[in-house]
Amino acid sequence: MKKFFLSLVILSAAALSSFAQTTPDKGQFSIGVEAGLPLGDASDFFSFAIGGSLKYDHPVAENLFITGSAGYTKFMNKGEVKDAYEAAGIDAPKVGFIPLKVGAKYFFSPGFFGEAQLGAAIGVQDAEGTAFAYSPGVGYVFSQNFEAGVRYEAWSKDGTTSQLGLRVAYKF
Repeated sequence: MKKFFLSLVILSAAALSSFAQTTPDKGQFSIGVEAGLPLGDASDFFSFAIGGSLKYDHPVAENLFITGSAGYTKFMNKGEVKDAYEAAGIDAPKVGFIPLKVGAKYFFSPGFFGEAQLGAAIGVQDAEGTAFAYSPGVGYVFSQNFEAGVRYEAWSKDGTTSQLGLRVAYKF
C-alpha cells in the first residue's frame, strides 16, 4: 500500500507564476515549511505540528492543476503530557507522519486558489500505521517564487486526528 501511495505522489500540478500571468505551461515544484494547530481530540495531547513538504503542480486545463505532495509532520506533545510520561519513567512518544497526497488546485483569479487533496499519512513508528488523509484549503501566490496556503487537514484511522495547517513555500 505504501508503494501505491508513493507512486501517486509522482502525479502533480503547477501554480501561477506571477500576478499578471494566468496558467503556466509547465509543471512546477515547491518546497515548503508547514505548521499546524491541532484540532478536536488531538489538541488535548499536542500543542502544535511542524514539518516540511515537497509538492509538484501540473497544469491540466486553464487555471486547473493536479498536485502531488510528500512531506514529514511531527506532532509536539503538550507539556503536561510530557510531564505525565516522565513521572511514570517513560519517554513521551514521538509522533511523526509522512503524508503522501494527490489532488486538484483551481485558480479562481490571478493569485488566489482553492485546493483539495486525498492520500495517506504513514506513521513513522510501526504502532501508528497508515491513515486516510484529506485536506481542503485556500491559498495565494504572491510572486513567481512564493506562495502560502491555509488548510484543514484530517487523518482518519480508528478516529480522526485533525489540524489547521499553514504552508509557506518557495516555488522553482
